[in-house]
Amino acid sequence: MQKKNRDITRSILEMSIVDAHAHCDIPCKIYDPSTAQIAALTVIRMIDIIEEAIADDGSSEVKIINTINRAIAKKEQEVERVKHETRIIWGDYFKGALIDDAPDIHGLAHNIMLTASATKQAVDRPTAEKLLQQVNQLAELFWKSKGINVKTATCPYPPSEPTVYPIIEN
Repeated sequence: MQKKNRDITRSILEMSIVDAHAHCDIPCKIYDPSTAQIAALTVIRMIDIIEEAIADDGSSEVKIINTINRAIAKKEQEVERVKHETRIIWGDYFKGALIDDAPDIHGLAHNIMLTASATKQAVDRPTAEKLLQQVNQLAELFWKSKGINVKTATCPYPPSEPTVYPIIEN
């Protein structure tokens, strides 16, 4: 048996792992919806930057196009981050009794995916705000599942939108 274990270990060590991305297919127990919330806030901010660039009469056309292209690329990236982080919390964290205590989690995760896709398809602030509201609902369910109360406060940076935060007491 020891020889077999050494052979398996040697085979693993000899593998060439080019790229690995995970969170969390091993039981690390580190989950937090804040990444999805920041991504949703960034989507709103990128839409604001696009709108500001379009309204900017004083800049060159090249500068405006550059700003818009960069903001669209970042918006797309952050929408994918919302989807990714939602899938992790929904699929890896909410299991067993946690699902029983949060029966709306499946519908909420699905709606986040739909709204995120709609946010990618357009430059529409109300849709992006809806995405943030849904991600805030996910954060509320998540923190509730841990027995942690939450508060809603305006985030202290643009786009200055209501965001759910855990109330962590020492």
